[in-house]
Amino acid sequence: MATQFREIINFFDNIGIFDVVLPFLLVFTIVFALLERTKVFGVEEIDGKKYTKKNLNSVAAFVIAFLVIASSRLVEIITAVSSNFVVLLFLVVLFLLLVGSFFQERPEGVFLEGGWKTAFMVIVFIVLIFIFLDALNLLDDTFGFLSGSSRGEVTGSIFLLIIIVMFVVYVTQDSHRHHDKKS
Repeated sequence: MATQFREIINFFDNIGIFDVVLPFLLVFTIVFALLERTKVFGVEEIDGKKYTKKNLNSVAAFVIAFLVIASSRLVEIITAVSSNFVVLLFLVVLFLLLVGSFFQERPEGVFLEGGWKTAFMVIVFIVLIFIFLDALNLLDDTFGFLSGSSRGEVTGSIFLLIIIVMFVVYVTQDSHRHHDKKS
């Protein structure tokens, strides 16, 4: 049964809010913010104060946003990336909620610090790279090649070779060096 709110969402979809307006606004906002921050078009001085050239920045952002929405492929990529990014952001919030449940409550809240923070940032960055590769349909080709066949002989072989190399490196490392460092 369709509710009134679902009908409104369907109406927005029919008139192009999700395929045209929202991607346009997203691209315009991001490009405009980058141009304002980087001051690519320079600054102008008025009464001793420096201001960015908002008119040039807005026109450039406007044109770039229109060029993006003119390509249905780019809009499809933006939609896929943004939807997966929201899921990733939701998972990050849930993870931090889980981490926070094991810490004592403090006024400043719970934050990952030290190596945990760096490791978490690297993991999230790698996931973002995979999100972009998936949106560009590059993961299917890569993992399709690695699987070799339905039984995955190529993937298993690569995994086994990595384990063997790691074992050989571990066994052949110089144990005298570790004892010298401890002394």
